[in-house]
Amino acid sequence: MYFVYILKCKDNSLYTGITKDIKKRLNEHNNTKKAAKYTKSRRPVSIAYFSILRSKSEALKEEIRIKRMSRGEKIKLILDFNI
Repeated sequence: MYFVYILKCKDNSLYTGITKDIKKRLNEHNNTKKAAKYTKSRRPVSIAYFSILRSKSEALKEEIRIKRMSRGEKIKLILDFNI
């Protein structure tokens, strides 16, 4: 099981990634040196969206699909997720 997630950063920017353990990865983004270079300077970050996929292959494809979206499309995805 894999998670594709979108983080909302302190500066309101968005970061997309994949992981097998979303709680652990969120902690890494906020508190450790294992954070992505992008999120280290934009802490704290919070989870704005996630989806669960069965395989790494599916998760990577979904991550690419989301990264290709415009900011507006990502915000719509987040808003639809929070309903």
